Amino acid sequence: MVYKFVVLSDEDESFVREFEFLDSHTLLDFHNLIQDELEFDKSQMAYFFMATDNWEKEEEFTLFDMGTGSSTMETADLEDIIFRKKQKLLYVFDFFNDRALFVEYTGETKEVEGREVPLCVNSKGVPPKQVIFSGTSRKLYNSIVVSVDEDEDEPEVDELFLEGEDEETLPDFENIDNLTEDEE
Repeated sequence: MVYKFVVLSDEDESFVREFEFLDSHTLLDFHNLIQDELEFDKSQMAYFFMATDNWEKEEEFTLFDMGTGSSTMETADLEDIIFRKKQKLLYVFDFFNDRALFVEYTGETKEVEGREVPLCVNSKGVPPKQVIFSGTSRKLYNSIVVSVDEDEDEPEVDELFLEGEDEETLPDFENIDNLTEDEE
């Protein structure tokens, strides 16, 4: 059996992708096709969630076993997790900003002989950027920056080294034969 899915983004209403998978494919197969289709960096973290009709997160499926009791994408066969019409999934592709694509099961059809599946059957709009460093991320990073108090009474580090207050001078290393035993 071939399962059909539509993938949408809340960041751009013109973005639509429609995919077809065999019922025996896994969420890892789905992840890999999304990554290829949207030209995402495969080294970035991503995960799926089963979702309610209101897109609230339920069961989590991760790329690898994280020891948290969640299932992995590799072990999640579509035929085992898709059990009703309009089944919803969230595909979180920006781990740090919790940005996701909205995936909805739209139905099934019989397998067509000679047709390679999985595949993207419809592609419209520009995909969202995979990672965005703005908003909350900038605030997070900005809080790490230490503010410098401008106290004019304390000399700056450069001033200490440039005033030439060194009492000892370095030996002349141009002629190694002139070094005394104390200087060696």
